[in-house]
Amino acid sequence: MKQLNEYLIPFIGLKFGKHQFEYQVDNTFFANFDYNEFESSNIKVNVVLEKKSTLMELTFKHKGTIHVSCDLTNEMFDLPIKGKINLIVNFGEEFNNDNEELLIVPHGEHQIDISQYVYEMIVLSVPLKRVHPGIKDGSLKTPVLDKFNELSGKNKKEEILQEENTDPRWDKLKKLLTDK
Repeated sequence: MKQLNEYLIPFIGLKFGKHQFEYQVDNTFFANFDYNEFESSNIKVNVVLEKKSTLMELTFKHKGTIHVSCDLTNEMFDLPIKGKINLIVNFGEEFNNDNEELLIVPHGEHQIDISQYVYEMIVLSVPLKRVHPGIKDGSLKTPVLDKFNELSGKNKKEEILQEENTDPRWDKLKKLLTDK
């Protein structure tokens, strides 16, 4: 992954207090991470950096849509996503990002690369199962769903026929179980 200059925040010249940064994320951003799960994306990221005397607090929020395929029907649709993470930046002897909520940067550092945090926040906000909203409300009409409904209807008819054609000897045994 190459370093993205747009996502470098130089904090050395900033005054104490809150500073806001906005980014528009699309598929070119994800191409830098070799991530191509989305057909297209349009996500707005808002970063608030609060600079204090000994540390900095970063609040990341994102909201937008990604164009993905449905896991059930393979139809393409726009999936709305949103999320939020908080990050505390402290100063220490050496760089350490082992903790997901705490970043330690060396003394003398003058900027922070937030691209990895933006990437992780967006990718982790995508649901594991992506279902087209038309399936939930019943408005989606596709050949895949038509075939599925057709096959599930045949199975119900077969079950009804099997229940009607039972052996009378078993029916008497079943009656003994229900008489208790």
